Amino acid sequence: MSGTGNVSLRGLRTFCTAAQYESFRDAGEALFITSSAVSHQIKSLETELGLQLFERSHRDLRLTETGRLLYAEVSPLIEEIDGVVAGYRKSEPRTAVRISVQPFFASEYFVPRLREFTAAHPEIDIQVGTSDESSDHLPPTADLSIRLFKAPPENSTSNLLFPLRMVAAGSPDFKKELIVKRKEIVSDFPLIVHESRPKAWKQWSKSAGVRLPADSKVIRLDSMIAIVRAAERGIGAALVPVPLGEQWFKQGSIVRLFPHELVADVSYFLVGKDESPSRGVVLLRDWILQNFSQPG
Repeated sequence: MSGTGNVSLRGLRTFCTAAQYESFRDAGEALFITSSAVSHQIKSLETELGLQLFERSHRDLRLTETGRLLYAEVSPLIEEIDGVVAGYRKSEPRTAVRISVQPFFASEYFVPRLREFTAAHPEIDIQVGTSDESSDHLPPTADLSIRLFKAPPENSTSNLLFPLRMVAAGSPDFKKELIVKRKEIVSDFPLIVHESRPKAWKQWSKSAGVRLPADSKVIRLDSMIAIVRAAERGIGAALVPVPLGEQWFKQGSIVRLFPHELVADVSYFLVGKDESPSRGVVLLRDWILQNFSQPG
């Protein structure tokens, strides 16, 4: 083996699960992570060891002879470690953490990945509440909150996650009918507008250098999920936040109409009470910062 440092225990655990299922997708479901995360961890482990552990093809995933030998030796050790840890977890008192997350962030970005945290910390109960996207304060009953602020509220502990960035999006058929001449949209271009950000399209037009039709029909909605669904159905063009809406783009139900991204004057912050947090709050906060914080 070419590596000289300590080999990642997480990588070995992921390897054993992938070896058991002979599928990165099934291993990801078992570990509550994405298949791409499984693939990345396996590649990192192979690099650390200087060995090829899997034979990969378009449809099949099979252990190499070296991989089979490693699995046979490592798997019992991983099971033994899990047994020891499980014995300690049984004695840990259960705690609850209450977090308030704005609706679209919760449904498209936070909740789909939350099982990663709950799988790692089964002793912590998570209570997720969603509240109106236009609210600008920390809900009094929440331990943590993920919200849009120009500046986080005083008397709170806050961490910047990332600025609100929005792209013009619509259905694939809507894009096919889009006509732009001399940086002006000359085709029918209904605007889907979020009631909390009525000037967003004008701001986008100015920053993108693309003129909107003067007589565009306007459809006003009060939730981002409704806006994205309206765009999906070809009703008009919507400003969709990224990376929150990335899954919609991957599925192809909506597409980017222009490459330009409007950076708004607000950002997503993780906010907590300005007091001594519980262990559960600290663990959830650290996990959120590790998984959702991005450079501006």
